Amino acid sequence: MSTVLLPRRPAFADTQIDMAHGAGGKASRRLVEGLIVPLLGGVESLNDAAYVSVGDVRIAITTDSFVVRPLRFPGGSIGDLAVNGTVNDLAVSGAVPLALVCSLIVEAGTPTEVVRAELQAIGDAARRASVRVAGGDTKVVEHGKADGLYITTTGIGQVDPRASLAASNVRPGDQVIVSGPIGDHGITVLLARGDIDLSAPLRSDTRSVYPFAAALLDAAGEDVKWMRDPTRGGLATSLNELARDCGLGIVLDEDAVPVRDEVRGACELLGLDPLHIANEGQLVAIVAGRSGERALEAMRAVTGGAEAACIGRIEVAPARTVLVTASYGGTRVVDMLVGDPLPRIC
Repeated sequence: MSTVLLPRRPAFADTQIDMAHGAGGKASRRLVEGLIVPLLGGVESLNDAAYVSVGDVRIAITTDSFVVRPLRFPGGSIGDLAVNGTVNDLAVSGAVPLALVCSLIVEAGTPTEVVRAELQAIGDAARRASVRVAGGDTKVVEHGKADGLYITTTGIGQVDPRASLAASNVRPGDQVIVSGPIGDHGITVLLARGDIDLSAPLRSDTRSVYPFAAALLDAAGEDVKWMRDPTRGGLATSLNELARDCGLGIVLDEDAVPVRDEVRGACELLGLDPLHIANEGQLVAIVAGRSGERALEAMRAVTGGAEAACIGRIEVAPARTVLVTASYGGTRVVDMLVGDPLPRIC
């Protein structure tokens, strides 16, 4: 019987909080593990949702805040993100999303039509995701204090009894599957700001990933080992967290990772890696090798899943490392996101 040594929690020695602590990469992990969790106590694991048993029913609970700038962008808006982001955290935790509550922090002076449009976006997204907005709260803060509007959502869902998702379940030979092209959301929001002289026909991928999660469980059941929606920090950060938590290596085939030409081109111009760019409507899953093809076919059968792909595999070594191999034979290590290249993206 092998023993997996759990990584030591990082100490938090930073003297102040900066934007990198909210970018979803190494600094974010250090903040959560080194400062927040030790002081709060009672946090059993750092997953996308917490699990609570109510009688014989297992419930998943998640909460998230949204501070995107600009509020609206091609393909979505802050209201749309607020619903989908919460639904997605429940979905990749193996739960059927049921309901959410929503809190608005509105900056004084924000036009009523802006607030009305985002409330409409919240309602529309909730209906598409088949979840109920059951309640919420509203606060107004001084002008200049909230970029117009911030939104916090908390969601609950009922855990599917077929779902047994944990890094400890991952084994060598398992496959890495994604639901579609990566990087659309982060690059779309960056371009929407107009801070750089670059244009591309891109739209955010914001959507509910529950149909993909449900299709995976239908097709592969307990052979689905782990799922995440790779938001802040992108696919690379999610997989690095997995590699660290399971103690194994992850090898990706760079040519198999679906990336639109526009995203790849923008990243090359800006010196960014598509693997670090945020997504708001994609799912990455680890599935047992014996069920990989069946799981992939199920995802491709979901509307919007035609470009789902198997992009890599789990290996014994290099332990706790994500490697990317290219068709020309080169290999590179991909770490978690460092710094904050794309602030205010979700």
